[in-house]
Amino acid sequence: MKQTITLSILILLCNAGYAQSNGKIAGQVTLPHSSAVFATVQVMGTDHGATTDENGEFSIDDIPTGKVTVLVKLMGYQPAQKTVTVVAGQTTKVDFQLKEDNLNLNEVVISATRYELDRKEAPVVVNVLSPKLFNATQSVALSEGLNYQPGVRVETNCQNCGFTQVRLNGLEGAYSQILINSRSVFSALNSVYGLDQIPTNIIERVEVVRGGGSALYGSNAIGGTINIITKEPVENTWQIGSNISLIDGTTPDNSLNFNGSLTSEDLHSGVTFHGLYRQRGSYDANGDSFTEITRLENNTFGMKAFLKPSERSKLSLDFSAIKEYRRGGDQLDLPPHFTDITEELTHNTIIGGVTYEQFSEDSKNHFSVYLSGQKTQRDSYYGGLGGGRTAADSALATNAYGKTNDLSLVAGSQFSRNFSNSDVVIFGAEYQRSDVEDEIIGYQRLIDQSVNTVGFYGQYEWRPSENMTLLAGGRYDHTFVDGFYKLSDITRSSDISTGVFSPRINLLYDLRENLQLRLGYARGFRAPQAFNEDLHISSVGGEPTFVILSDGLKTELSDAYTTSLNLSENIGDWQFSFLAEGFYTLLKRPFTTVSTGATLPNGSILEEVRNGAGAEVRGGNFELSLSPSSRLVIQAGGTLQQSTYKDPQVLFEPEIESEEEPTVTTDQFLRSPNAYGYLSTNLSLTERLGLDLTGAYTGPMMVPHVISESGFMDLVDTQQFFDANIKLSYHFDLAEGFHLEIAGGVQNVFNSYQTDFDTGALRDSNYIYGPAKPQTFFFGVKIGDFH
Repeated sequence: MKQTITLSILILLCNAGYAQSNGKIAGQVTLPHSSAVFATVQVMGTDHGATTDENGEFSIDDIPTGKVTVLVKLMGYQPAQKTVTVVAGQTTKVDFQLKEDNLNLNEVVISATRYELDRKEAPVVVNVLSPKLFNATQSVALSEGLNYQPGVRVETNCQNCGFTQVRLNGLEGAYSQILINSRSVFSALNSVYGLDQIPTNIIERVEVVRGGGSALYGSNAIGGTINIITKEPVENTWQIGSNISLIDGTTPDNSLNFNGSLTSEDLHSGVTFHGLYRQRGSYDANGDSFTEITRLENNTFGMKAFLKPSERSKLSLDFSAIKEYRRGGDQLDLPPHFTDITEELTHNTIIGGVTYEQFSEDSKNHFSVYLSGQKTQRDSYYGGLGGGRTAADSALATNAYGKTNDLSLVAGSQFSRNFSNSDVVIFGAEYQRSDVEDEIIGYQRLIDQSVNTVGFYGQYEWRPSENMTLLAGGRYDHTFVDGFYKLSDITRSSDISTGVFSPRINLLYDLRENLQLRLGYARGFRAPQAFNEDLHISSVGGEPTFVILSDGLKTELSDAYTTSLNLSENIGDWQFSFLAEGFYTLLKRPFTTVSTGATLPNGSILEEVRNGAGAEVRGGNFELSLSPSSRLVIQAGGTLQQSTYKDPQVLFEPEIESEEEPTVTTDQFLRSPNAYGYLSTNLSLTERLGLDLTGAYTGPMMVPHVISESGFMDLVDTQQFFDANIKLSYHFDLAEGFHLEIAGGVQNVFNSYQTDFDTGALRDSNYIYGPAKPQTFFFGVKIGDFH
């Protein structure tokens, strides 16, 4: 008993002596206008750290005595560090005031490696679109602001329905993987209209990875990955905003949005809500009574919440519900089958997900498990030629009503280990399912497709020295495609089981402190299946155009190579960055769409997806960013590229070739300009008055123009466009936690817009290119607790 008492006393004395031999660091982190909530504070060279509370305060115990360096990081702000002396048994006070990171040089990104990493330390180039850019361009939906990144271009592909797609490094939309909160639930159907359905007021940031550096996310990431990160509940805040626009000074486009966040005092739980109501009228550019911009109504509501059961675990939940109606063509107030041409769509979409994360006691091990999904129901009408004609014509036009059911699921788990030398290893497994049933009974058209993929991936980030990081890994996907495709009396079936290993290797080398060299290689693939363009129906000569997969369609493969140099400097308030990037992508058996010249008994035009011989996409991106002070930010970027097929590609193949309608071929990618870019300038004229000048340039490109009912086309070299915008805004501080901002300006100031649209009911609705809308005047207002 005496021995036990003596041992206990010795232990207490040792602990007391240990406590006296260590010290404590405490302080506060502030921003220019508020406290810094959720800032990370790290004692460099140790495992000691903390997170600031709702007042920006932090405290770190048991710090070894002597000189130590304290590092503070917060997204959207430049990191700061100070060296202090820790005294045994005492609290060392150290405060920080963070400066804004106007160029996003110090962002924490996740898309490069599937775990959080400082953007500068990522072996893959990651570009970030922030809410500041969406605000500067007065973008209501995601599609309106994506152009402001190198290698990224959004285009409109249909006059009747407003179908948009995003191209990365010259490759069409089906080559891009779009993620929502790092989950691949954005299906082929969502890719047709989904870029218009995601409101910018819910977006925290958009991370863009160009080329094959995104191989770990699975198939369809050949062109790159766009990761949409929605807003996290960080502090109690609210905002209500409205935007009123007049397209060409006549057509209204009005929206109302709101955001709100609530967090607990201990920051262990929080929730954010968002909503959007948008109503846009139809616009006729050439006075032929047919739309070039569709009538649109969008209702969106969503939330994102988290709960921390303990200091080292987190449960996250996100949910969005979208209802959208759009209609184009003519006589929009009549039932569709009484019009000459109508495309009418109603989408009801639910997207949600849940993630559980667990950290080890030393925070070096991280385990997560997740489940996300998307469900869309679509009612559609693609057709017409019933207006002003016989009852038989109107009866035939009723064939064009259809229904679509679309489901995407992704479930997986991931483990990562961060070693003491900063090496990181990750392993993961993922199951993806995509089911789509798209049916137009009257046209005997059916796409019934199920795609199941089981994937396993691993990656090792090795840092042999302070100047070098090597990232090596890969993903194995086994894909099962079960599809049945029917069009009138033509049927195709797909029963494919294929396995593909997609390796990636990336090197980051610091040539000097602020000059970085990156090299990368990755493989990608696309399994034979219906993609976004196959689920969209255009009209030519008043008849719908349908796409069907050819017999024996094989998996498309790619090899992507990238190299880049990135110079960045922080000198006082000055920030500067220049990026030069080269890319080369080799496509094997690329999927290409051929107009067969065949018409079905119901008059529909048939197009077929086939494998091509091969293709190459090569070019370079550049980006220059400059911020001499917090009052001025200038960013400019551009792309020079060339996209070619190895052999001339058949675009139109007549049933009987003639001088009037010969076979049409090309060795150039269509709708892919060799030059495009952007400019963004943000200037604070005074503390309250701001000026934004932005613009997107699109160079000449080759666009197909169908000029006969059989599908025969002409290839048109388009003009160049510069879509420039100007915005003035003024900020009022009405009370603490209550602010008002009003803004006004002009989009597409110079009215750089297509002038040769097809006219009438027999037009080629896909013959549309250039900026999405003509000169547009807007006025915006928002109130709430924001800065």
